[in-house]
Amino acid sequence: MSKTSFGSIAQIIAQQEIEFIDLKMLDLTGRLHHLSFPAVRMTEKLCRDGVGFDGSSYGFLKVENSDMVLVPDLATARIDPFRRRRTLSMFAEAHLTDSARTPFNQDGRVIGRRAEAALRQAGVADCSQWGPEYEFHLFEKAEFKTGENGSSFGLQSGERFFGNAYHACNPFDHFDDFRDDVCAHMADFGIPVRYHHHEVGDQGQQEIEGWFSDLVTTGDHAVLTKYILFNLAERHDLQVTFMPKPLFGNAGSGWHLHQFLLQGARNVFHDEDGYANLSPLALHYIGGILTHADALCAFTNPSTNSFKRLVPGFEAPTVRTFGRSNRGAAIRVPSYVTDPALRRIEYRPPDLTANPYLCCAAILMAGLDGIVNKIDPVAAGFAPEDAPSHTGRQVDFLPRSLDDSLDALEDDHAFLLRGEVFPEALIRRWLEIKREEIQAINGRPHPYEFTMYFDF
Repeated sequence: MSKTSFGSIAQIIAQQEIEFIDLKMLDLTGRLHHLSFPAVRMTEKLCRDGVGFDGSSYGFLKVENSDMVLVPDLATARIDPFRRRRTLSMFAEAHLTDSARTPFNQDGRVIGRRAEAALRQAGVADCSQWGPEYEFHLFEKAEFKTGENGSSFGLQSGERFFGNAYHACNPFDHFDDFRDDVCAHMADFGIPVRYHHHEVGDQGQQEIEGWFSDLVTTGDHAVLTKYILFNLAERHDLQVTFMPKPLFGNAGSGWHLHQFLLQGARNVFHDEDGYANLSPLALHYIGGILTHADALCAFTNPSTNSFKRLVPGFEAPTVRTFGRSNRGAAIRVPSYVTDPALRRIEYRPPDLTANPYLCCAAILMAGLDGIVNKIDPVAAGFAPEDAPSHTGRQVDFLPRSLDDSLDALEDDHAFLLRGEVFPEALIRRWLEIKREEIQAINGRPHPYEFTMYFDF
């Protein structure tokens, strides 16, 4: 798992006067957990055998058989600037308690590596590359409560614009210095940043665009970016949210994922003579994603709030198609890219209520399925807007609800099982957890229902 030696970590602990070690890991749905212990307990044996924990509390195992261990990934070690005591933070992975300490096949980082391995085993490419766009909202105040006799939420923003706030300039952009601070911390964590700016939403919507990394590293960067943002917001007495649609009538926040595949140093998505300079392999990759897009939404948009974003009118993707520069399409081919080494597609539906490892792995497996089965997106009915009319282009919308996407996943998930990348047990558990969330929402009165029906 880690090519970093224990000796090099021991050297950091000594030189940096580290007092505590902190292990971070996502649970199944994507919420971050951590465990800390004194640095003097950091030994080669601990790095090999792991630290025991309750896997049922992470959504993995039943209470009756829930013992697991966290095994540190030494290569991800970084000084944590948000701890008072000198702390070395790193990711960990869930392993079983057998003598071999077998990696747990439902851990997101394990699944991400297996997805990359499936790509290699199919002879398609050596690895995938992902360039994320982090969209989020900042509020001066956020209050919400639920109870038997009342439910409410309130969000306060000091920002006001008339119309589009995209790339708004200071002093009207209240948070440019805050984003500078975020990006500086991201650099300290080894997370590359392309740029940052105010987004379209007129009440504190932000964007920070990252740069390309492999699948698991991209997941790590997403987890750490959220960690940085939540901690800095706390320091600045702000409230940050990655909810896809926190405000009615405003633009929602996504996690757009630019992506391409590498064979050696060659970008196999590039073809000078292809549509939008895309190779046949890239088009088949698109065909696979669009074919499985409904099922993918269960992992890329896994909250009831996600589908309040995927509606027309706010530059959100709603249509299961692809095309040059089309921000309403599920897949956009950026037309500003001139470097063949960066030829790519952008999958626009995802948001960061997702577990980032499962999200990227599912997309990659759908694209791989398209390559293996040579799914032509035009022949499949997903032709771009600028394709000739005889291609049979159709308007095919993404799911309108989490419930619909879960039904699609239940019917269409064989592509995820290739190479045992996604265990069937994880998919069953995912369906169970997410349907419980839907029921929790459906069983409670909504404030707007009182406006509609109270005096009916």
